[in-house]
Parts: sequence; structure tokens; C-alpha cells
Amino acid sequence: MTVSTIENRDDLFSYLNAAMALEHATIPPYLTAYYSIHSSTNSDAAHIIRVTAVEEMLHLTLVANVLNAIGGEPDLTRPGFVPSYPAYLPDGEDDFTVDLRPFSPEAVETFCKIERPGRAPSDDSRLVKATEGRTPLLVSSPTAEEMRFYSIGEFYEEIIEGLEKVAANDPALFCGDPARQVGPEYFYSGGGAMIVVSDLDSAQQALRFIAGQGEGLDSGIYDADGELAHYYRFRQLQLGRYYQVGDHPGAPSGPPLSITWDDVYKVKLSVRLADYPEGSELAQVARDFNADYGAFLASLTKALNGQPALLQEAVCEMFRLRDGFNRLVCNPLPGSDGLHAGPTFEIPAAIGADPQASSDAGETTGSVTR
Repeated sequence: MTVSTIENRDDLFSYLNAAMALEHATIPPYLTAYYSIHSSTNSDAAHIIRVTAVEEMLHLTLVANVLNAIGGEPDLTRPGFVPSYPAYLPDGEDDFTVDLRPFSPEAVETFCKIERPGRAPSDDSRLVKATEGRTPLLVSSPTAEEMRFYSIGEFYEEIIEGLEKVAANDPALFCGDPARQVGPEYFYSGGGAMIVVSDLDSAQQALRFIAGQGEGLDSGIYDADGELAHYYRFRQLQLGRYYQVGDHPGAPSGPPLSITWDDVYKVKLSVRLADYPEGSELAQVARDFNADYGAFLASLTKALNGQPALLQEAVCEMFRLRDGFNRLVCNPLPGSDGLHAGPTFEIPAAIGADPQASSDAGETTGSVTR
């Protein structure tokens, strides 16, 4: 049995805040790939990416329910919540970064690496030494310095075991206000129902659902609800066919997928505000997008802090960012050899928890370096 890195409620707060940042960190790359696809093309791929992004919102909200249940306060506006891309997101081997890139074979490969199953060879190898100088690390241990987890699944397993340990020593662990819970009436996703968290069993159920739907660790290709795990959804794009019940992991036997890799805006890889010509209209569009995204995170924070009725509207806001995406990805970026502009997700630091706030986009949050 590995030595626990979670000893008390504060350690759980640190881990659950890290889990929320982790779940969110996949959303900007998924949305960038999704909105880079030319309208009315690649419908199979667009659907897979869109549904997965919505389910990442489900995962983020489930983590928030666990955090609220033990008396924490979710904050998606805190400095460092949004990573600076490219970002390392260790999942098994240290062999990739998560970039903001257009829909492409490289993007799909990254998505598979994010979601790939990864059981450590033994409990003792759940935590491994982080590679020196590799930041930001999104799956590092918040309490064990310079250590990271073998995979996202092992990261969640640590939290599940930590909850059990702390609850055994603290009968009042689940002291949160039930009114702060987001129930299924406030969030609907075809890929799973919202779980209200009130005790150890429901907290562990929520976290196991997240790990299972992403990686398919314990349920194989399909999760416990019969939904295809995220990893295998993206594998369909690599293998060119849909999975059917009974298929082996590497051999989907369903209908073929239609993909045209050229029907995509060639967005510059992990573009930054510094790449935009100073004073240009395009630079202003990029800053406006970042402010709008910050406002989206502020609205989501309110929804997760006692106003759950705002959640569905916040999810809709995420897809109303389409106009901002289109104003960027449809335009070549001067000085980039024909590559197109894209959102940078450098969120203005002064947005805070007020969705009406605005600030100079030059003051951005730092990277996630827990």
C-alpha cells in the first residue's frame, strides 16, 4: 500500500482544487480543435469533441460537489486556475504537452494521451518523481513536493482513499451546506447524471465515475453507465470506425467515420497575445475573447457556490463563445506564414468573481504550478 499524501481536510481541499483545475484544463484544447473545424464538415469528429467537452464540465461540477460537501469553496477565478499552454499534464509517461491546436491527427493523439488508461504497476508506484524543470504540472501532488501521479486515474484513486482515511478520523467531514450541491435538475448531460454528494459513499461514487468515464479504467471500453469512455471515443477518430458493444479495444467494428483533415483552419500552435501585432484589431479580438472566457469562469464559480440554477446558462455560455472563436480562427495571423489566429486563454487577472468586470488583458493569471 502506498503511503498516503492526504492526512486531513486541508489536504483534501488542495487535491480537489487541483482536480477542478485538471478537468478544466482539457476544455480549452477541446474547444480550440472543435471550433477550428470548417462549418458543415467533419460532423463525426465535431460531435465527439463537443460531447466530450460537455462531459468535462460534468466532471468539474462533480468535483465541486465533493468539495462543497466537505466545506470547501470552488473558485475558478483564482490565479493559476487556467494553465499557460503548452502545459504538461502527466498521464503515465512524460511524453507530451497539452497544446492549443487545430483539429488534426496530432490533436487527436494528444486527446488520447490525456485520457488513456494508466494503472500504476503497483500501489507503491502511484507517485513518481516529477521531471525537474517541467512546469506546469497539472497532476502533481499538492502535498508531496516534486512528486506527480502515474496517471489521472491514480490521481483520483489517491483522493478516493484519502476521503476514506480522513472521514474515519473526522465524523464531521461532510459538513457542507446541501443547498450548494448541484443536482441533476440543474445539469443534464447525455453521458451521465449529476451526483449529489452528502457522504463518503456518494463522494467516492462521483470520483470513480469521473475516472471511469474518462479512461475506462475499471469498466473497459464502456463506463458503468454504458457510455463509451473518452479515451475510446478519440480512438475511433484514429481507427476510422465506431465501437460497438463487444468490440475489443483495438478493433472497433461499427460504421466508418468520415474525416477530412484539410477542412480545418490551421490555427497557430498555442498562440499567445504576444504573437498578435500590437494595436491591431485582431489583437483586440483576442483580448475580448479572453475577457469573455474569464466572465464565463466567473459565472460558473457563482453557480458552484450556492446558485446552481445558473449552471445550465453557464454551459450555454461556453458554446456562445463560438462568435469569438470564429472571429479569430477564420483570419490569418500576420507574420505566421499563413497560420490562423486563435484564442490564447490568457485570462485577465482582475476578472475576479464578477462576470461584468473587465481589465487589461495584459495582466493575466499565472500558470498552474502546484
